[in-house]
Amino acid sequence: MSKYILGVDLGGTSVKMAVVSPDGEIMKKWSIGTNIINDGEAIVPDIIDSIRDHLELFQMDINDFYGIGMGSPGVVDADNKTVIGAYNLNWTKLQRIGEQMKDAFNIPFYIDNDANVAALGEQWKGAGNGASNVVMMTLGTGIGGGVINEGKIVRGQGGGGEIGHLQITTDMDVQCTCGKTDCLEILASGKGIINLARYFSDRYEGNSELKRQIDDGENVGAEDIFNEAQNNDFFAGEIVDQWAKFMALACSHIANVVNPKYIILGGGVSAAGQYLIDLINPYFKQYVFPQIFESTSLRLADIGNDAGVIGAARLVEEAFS
Repeated sequence: MSKYILGVDLGGTSVKMAVVSPDGEIMKKWSIGTNIINDGEAIVPDIIDSIRDHLELFQMDINDFYGIGMGSPGVVDADNKTVIGAYNLNWTKLQRIGEQMKDAFNIPFYIDNDANVAALGEQWKGAGNGASNVVMMTLGTGIGGGVINEGKIVRGQGGGGEIGHLQITTDMDVQCTCGKTDCLEILASGKGIINLARYFSDRYEGNSELKRQIDDGENVGAEDIFNEAQNNDFFAGEIVDQWAKFMALACSHIANVVNPKYIILGGGVSAAGQYLIDLINPYFKQYVFPQIFESTSLRLADIGNDAGVIGAARLVEEAFS
């Protein structure tokens, strides 16, 4: 009987888990809530219990698996299988996840940063089409990044792929959570485009439904801004255009340094679809080295929420291939 892989995608709200075949097909999947109380001390035990419960439900044994792969927020030491600084999990102290998983299951365990793992999933079975050189940008509340070079995650000294903290302007002085100003994340993520709209709202004097919503204190989201722009709201169009310039500038820096086959855009903001690529591409062509524009293209992610568990499984599959 052929063996499988367990993929785990650990997030601040939920933990997604899946039984994955060695060729990347999801056979079964499920999720549990992430319990972050008491410094998140129950998170890993909950994952262990859930795996045990579901293996029993599926009438499977842990020996049916090559190993377990996991993607986690925070600073991940892939060699020592530890995590620290995952603040959305309340993990402020070092978490020795590898030790806990070994004690529970005693099969190979691999872990990496969640953005890296999502990039690996898209590279393997998603928009990357198996290309060996791919960069993924995850546009959500913040901006995560993963760089895949020759099929391997680029970790650097542990901080590889921090695309969200590329500095893209020096004159707006919008404070980023990292302590710097004008990072890509604070200006172009889902939260970032809202920051842009609020920043420029006071400077715009024309008629605009978007400006009215902001001035009235309504709860405006990224989706609202893109929708109003497509409805020919001039102010919204200006905001979206500025956003596209920032994204294109960041993509040009990435492309000029790495020259990947694809730069893949994923996360909640990417739900706006091909419209985003069409906005960014003209500026990307303007900013990037001309020959690189011919060989690096922008694409939308296409396996969505499954990228994390598939990428986690890929960590194991690579070790056994």
